[in-house]
Amino acid sequence: MTSAEKSNVAVRLFNLCRFFGDVKAVDNINLEIYDGEFFSLLGPSGSGKTTCLRLIAGFEQPTSGSIQLYGQEMANMPPYERDVNTVFQDYALFPHMTIAQNVAYGLMVKKVPKAEREQRVRDMLEMVQLPGIEQRKPSQLSGGQRQRVALARALINHPRVLLLDEPLGALDLKLRQQMQIELKAIQERVGITFIFVTHDQEEALTMSDRLAVFNHGQIEQVGTPADLYERPATSFVASFVGTTNLISGEPARKITGSADIISIRPEKIRICPPDTPTTDDAYGVTGTVRDAIYLGMHTRYLVTTDAGCDVIVVQQNLESSSADIHAVRGSRVKLLWQKASSQHLKETD
Repeated sequence: MTSAEKSNVAVRLFNLCRFFGDVKAVDNINLEIYDGEFFSLLGPSGSGKTTCLRLIAGFEQPTSGSIQLYGQEMANMPPYERDVNTVFQDYALFPHMTIAQNVAYGLMVKKVPKAEREQRVRDMLEMVQLPGIEQRKPSQLSGGQRQRVALARALINHPRVLLLDEPLGALDLKLRQQMQIELKAIQERVGITFIFVTHDQEEALTMSDRLAVFNHGQIEQVGTPADLYERPATSFVASFVGTTNLISGEPARKITGSADIISIRPEKIRICPPDTPTTDDAYGVTGTVRDAIYLGMHTRYLVTTDAGCDVIVVQQNLESSSADIHAVRGSRVKLLWQKASSQHLKETD
């Protein structure tokens, strides 16, 4: 994203707080989301991401702080006056209405002429790849189709910001992965700001231009998917965004010379013969393969190291068979990884 694009901030949160009694659901959040971004709020249940989205939508009011939409203060503005729309996990379609009536609902409220409504409905259904279903009812559609209808209804009013609250959570895995690709493609076509809430790190990494990782009502780190995966700032980010090995204390001291926490991703580690030398630009530790799990495209190894910690290693199955992999259980190996692949982290709760 260019500096010119970054200067056009779509949503700015400043010292934003939302407390429910003693519970700090959102605790002093500062965040800028740029115009045209696909931005994800990622975190476990109870981390504050959904509350943050509801504050932007106007469904919740802040305890303190500021919410700005393209420079205009929103904190005390009702939801219907904000130029945003929301897509929910349960779709929230009207079961008694046809698909055309559902999609056109916002236009009917605004008293848009019938001919224009019908054309815009056709255009929207075409965009979400559901042409010709105008007269069906929601009950006649699959979950993926209902989700696309909900998306068409939210976009037909051309909001400046679209808020999506775990919209793919009710779909099965294969359909969810397909919809991730389609949702990102739709966002790029319409060119508006999408703010997407999810607890699924794969979803966030797949679709986001940038994302914020939430934990206990606060933001741990903001960055691109590559930033957060390759350069996590805290142990929480490292462990939540993907799989990682966190090594600290005496095992870390034996491997790196320092007791500080390090994070090393499983795919960055090579399994070598136990007598392989360790080069100056790498860390190495010997150990015993405790388990090997064949997963088709790759194998996950669990190695108990002589330094006193267990390490997970993932390797692609370029030539190995499941029989070859099972034979390595109990064998002595050396684990090697580049020092540059390790991240030294600060501890988090």
